[in-house]
Amino acid sequence: MTTTTPRTTIPGEPDPWSPPPQPAHAPPRRHPGRVLAAALCLLLGGGLVGGAAVTTWAEHRAANRPLPADAAYRKAESLWRAAPVDTLLPPVLAGPAAGPGGSDRTWTRVALAPDADCAAALAADWQGLLATTGCTRVLRATYTDATHSSLITVGLVFTPAGAPEMTALTGRLTAPPAYGFPDGQRAAWTASVRDEAPVVVYAVSAFADGRPLDAPRPAEDLMKKDAAGAAAHAGLGHEAKAVAARIGDGVALLASPPAAPPAAPSASPEPKAGR
Repeated sequence: MTTTTPRTTIPGEPDPWSPPPQPAHAPPRRHPGRVLAAALCLLLGGGLVGGAAVTTWAEHRAANRPLPADAAYRKAESLWRAAPVDTLLPPVLAGPAAGPGGSDRTWTRVALAPDADCAAALAADWQGLLATTGCTRVLRATYTDATHSSLITVGLVFTPAGAPEMTALTGRLTAPPAYGFPDGQRAAWTASVRDEAPVVVYAVSAFADGRPLDAPRPAEDLMKKDAAGAAAHAGLGHEAKAVAARIGDGVALLASPPAAPPAAPSASPEPKAGR
């Protein structure tokens, strides 16, 4: 049996057996392990978000990477089936300063042919000229001007040929066939090979009243200041040339490689400058 001497406390002195008093509202003690874990979570979360942003940007850039010029040229061969017909042959064409004396013109599509094979859509002389390039498909439409006094057939002849074979056609193309009016009513014509795609673009104009004419003349001849005759005075050379140019420019725009993608986004927002 043991005995213990009772503790005594001296008034005014702290009790040596009691824990030291805590200051009011003392901040909780930080555990180093918890702080480190929280920091790691923040770093991992930021890394995941940043990585996702960079991955998304990389995928977008790969999908929109501009094609090399030769690949874009080859891909344009399929525009006849890949692009909407209203994009290739729009329902309305605007021609600022496209008429004689720089007058404005507007054309409305009045006839649209189903896409056709070359034997059905082209005359024998054109089929012979395209024997070296091949011919995939022909698209055709007919337009009229705002006064309904003229008709303009425009055609797109798609081929599987390369640029050298297409360039060899330049200067060899003859008056194209009409669509929407008989060949005997053709007044002016134009035909050209586009640099951006394996496509021949042609147009041929006529009077809407159906009057018969002699052999069609090149549009450039009827556009000269001293050109004589009703077709020249009516601006049918300007009509054929302008409509063909606008349809051809539309094909070129569709065939062009897409613009370069935007710059890569930063993984985290930039800190704001202090005031």
